[in-house]
Amino acid sequence: QNGKIKMVELSLVENGIYLLKINRPEVLNALSQSVIDQLDQRLEDLKNKTDLRVLIVTGEGQKAFVAGADILAMKSMTSEDAAQFCRQGQMVFSKLEALPCPVIAAVNGFCLGGGFELALACDYIFASENAKFGLPEVSLGLIPGFGGTQRLSRNLGISYAKYMITTGHMVSADELLGRGLVIQVTPQDKLISVCLDVAKTITKKGPQAIKSAKQAIQEGFNKSLEKGLKLEEDYFAYLFSNQESKEGMDAFLEKRPAKF
Repeated sequence: QNGKIKMVELSLVENGIYLLKINRPEVLNALSQSVIDQLDQRLEDLKNKTDLRVLIVTGEGQKAFVAGADILAMKSMTSEDAAQFCRQGQMVFSKLEALPCPVIAAVNGFCLGGGFELALACDYIFASENAKFGLPEVSLGLIPGFGGTQRLSRNLGISYAKYMITTGHMVSADELLGRGLVIQVTPQDKLISVCLDVAKTITKKGPQAIKSAKQAIQEGFNKSLEKGLKLEEDYFAYLFSNQESKEGMDAFLEKRPAKF
């Protein structure tokens, strides 16, 4: 029956800005197999949204973004089950990361385990003052399995990632703001409106330019500088072949807002 209950909701807010919400507040939005399946389905739905410009990801309620995986369900898994669960979670989060538009994590409250891994698969994180981040899997005799060991080190540096993962410590939004992982800390009741303001800023820019910028950064990150610069050149040149850059430069020279 869980599959029929809508635990991952997708809604259009305005002008190509979509909100994706994990909705299981009674269990702090924990990630069960059904939630992962529904998240996958919503991401497939997004692929067909030609107006998609920005996605905001959040959790229902005041207490949690996502407070981890469903431990009760995990307890009965065999090694084969665990490998499958891990692969599927990684695949779905990679699908989120690969969306062509900017993806903003609006972290409201606990952001632990699989929840933190979900936020790390977004492009950047805005957090409420009560947000708490952690990868506590070692307390269960496990390690993060949805990308945490890989994305945290790439985002925060290898030393701090090892510290967070091996201690399982929870850290505040302010701590991660200081380390550059969180972009801004806001009062809880302002979080979504702050994220919407950022999203609206993005929707005023050239859509092809935004898409190309994200791709150039992500594709170039693990390449040599030389290969990354070539990639940048290719995207830069490509943007001169469409009307968008012409309109952007015309608008600048004519001192008017661009109409993308």
